[in-house]
Amino acid sequence: MVGGTLEVTLVEARSLKNMDFIVKMNPYVVIQYGNQKHTSTTAKGQGTKPVWNEKFRFDAEYHDGEDHKYMLLFRIMDTRKLLNHDVFVGESKMYVKDVIASGTEKGKAELGVAKYRVVLQDKTYAGEISVALAFSLNS
Repeated sequence: MVGGTLEVTLVEARSLKNMDFIVKMNPYVVIQYGNQKHTSTTAKGQGTKPVWNEKFRFDAEYHDGEDHKYMLLFRIMDTRKLLNHDVFVGESKMYVKDVIASGTEKGKAELGVAKYRVVLQDKTYAGEISVALAFSLNS
């Protein structure tokens, strides 16, 4: 088993389904890789076109096996202070096994900014999220 760091750059989202009808949404993203989670800052008042440009690091290991262990989950939420609970906006899944495998072989691998579909729980389209990845071996 080979270990390294998976760096996720959360760039922006576009055409999100508007969950606030009176004011602009205040979206944030919970990023999960295995049992590790990171939460972005809240893009206050940015509505359906939030921009984050934030980087998050996850410990990652490569061992040829189950693909589901290499899934990044992006859950976009809308902060609702008046309701005392946040609202699900959509999610996107990204499988990163190939990036980690390539980085394990070469020492480092990158995947430039790319757009991924955001879907609701019923799998209907709810916008897109832009993300970049890099994996590097531990020294």
